[in-house]
Amino acid sequence: MTHTPRHIPVLSRETLDALSPRAGETYADATVGLGGHASLVATVLGPTGRVILNDADPGNLAHAAAKVAASGCDVSSVQGNFANLPRWIIDQGLAADLLLADLGFSSNQMDTAERGFSFMRDGPLDMRLDPTLPVTAAELVNSLPERELAQMIDEFGEDPAARRIARKLVQTRGSEPITTTTQLAGIVRSAVGPAAAHGPTDPSTRTFQALRIAVNDEMGSLEALLQSITRAAESLGRAVHGKDASPTTWLRAGARVATLTFHSLEDRRVKHAFADLVRKGLASEIIRGVVVPGEEEITANPRSRSAKLRAIRVGG
Repeated sequence: MTHTPRHIPVLSRETLDALSPRAGETYADATVGLGGHASLVATVLGPTGRVILNDADPGNLAHAAAKVAASGCDVSSVQGNFANLPRWIIDQGLAADLLLADLGFSSNQMDTAERGFSFMRDGPLDMRLDPTLPVTAAELVNSLPERELAQMIDEFGEDPAARRIARKLVQTRGSEPITTTTQLAGIVRSAVGPAAAHGPTDPSTRTFQALRIAVNDEMGSLEALLQSITRAAESLGRAVHGKDASPTTWLRAGARVATLTFHSLEDRRVKHAFADLVRKGLASEIIRGVVVPGEEEITANPRSRSAKLRAIRVGG
């Protein structure tokens, strides 16, 4: 019997409202995951629509493509870092009317011990979304100098105990390599004190976040995507003012762009990039500020708790 991963798309109604898909449009999903949001959009686009699915995880991408194909849309799959998606779209001679970047990771990735994302499940310290990436979390933990480990945990995990954690990691790996999730979690907890002192959040949460971000270059990828959105908006802006009669851009005039972020590092970057485009007159707000899940959704799906939805319209 084939196991179907369970995944609940976050803020699905609000995201669909922000994107406002119409029949026949082209939708690009930069981080399709298991296809929850994409299948909802594709149903509206119908058989005349086009859906471009991107994900670093080949297994999730294949699952999402099969799910979305049921809508009858023209479906294209692009495996790899979403920073490269704009170039792929241009190379195909296409332009997107809708773009979604859901920067969370799928439930099945979190729940599969072998992927190494969760301190709640014992597994190898991997954390690669794309299994072809060259460096695992274990390699970082066991090879980075103490100063660089502390900087990574401080910058990407925003953990005030970063230096203590880094020191403990280096001390431990001096006698035995750190290779599993439970081993790492135990070391971090011993460095920062009992879990009770940290409220409901496990003390190792921030270190795991920092490693995942570093392994997958999540901040670099997000910056690249935001720069591509900015360049497209600038190109469309020049066209509006008659300075570029035929702009080559991966976003169509009036494209709706939405992001779902799950921690402050991502959200700050998106917030500032979107605000800058609005301030320059290159985009307009679809959502004023940010949309977060209500109590009912958080109860049904606790992993939605930290989600933030932002959306703009570019070039018209």
